[in-house]
Amino acid sequence: QVQLVESGGGLVQAGGSLRLSCAASGTILSINAMGWYRQAPGQQRELVARFTSGGSTIYADSVKGRFTISRDNAKNTVYLQMNSLKPEYTDVYYCSLVLGLNYWGKGTLVTVSS
Repeated sequence: QVQLVESGGGLVQAGGSLRLSCAASGTILSINAMGWYRQAPGQQRELVARFTSGGSTIYADSVKGRFTISRDNAKNTVYLQMNSLKPEYTDVYYCSLVLGLNYWGKGTLVTVSS
């Protein structure tokens, strides 16, 4: 059983920063395939940033240069540093981990006010 718990969301003004965290617990062999996705009401969940199995990173074009994904393997935790936030980044952000199955956290709401 794998659990993912996100934290760090909240309300921030445009131009501000937030850092999201996702802690994985349970039977974790690796957090290599871990990443962040976002979803607006009635919309499909879409990639924000993730690690590839080879250790490189992939970012959505809309966040390149503003967001940075990082991880602490010892803590089974992945982070998303979000800088220069814009109102269009307002969404629920979900953590994902692929270990054969695709596990998801419950999400954390990020609201960016103009």
